[in-house]
Amino acid sequence: MIVVVLCFFVVVGLIQVFSPQLLWKANRPLQRPFVKDYDATEPTKAGYTMSRAVGVVFLAMATWMLVTHVT
Repeated sequence: MIVVVLCFFVVVGLIQVFSPQLLWKANRPLQRPFVKDYDATEPTKAGYTMSRAVGVVFLAMATWMLVTHVT
């Protein structure tokens, strides 16, 4: 079961690195109680770059956990 969860984390990390806009769009419904205008909350280019950087770290950690768990 843990391998499935770690594989899911790897996929989310890959999406965050290669298409952070997709994650932002997927999380839009979660913003509903807090935001009046969805388009006004979209991150800037710098925000997406930071999201990619965090995604690289997240992906590295998830991959490391997956590899150490499997071996």
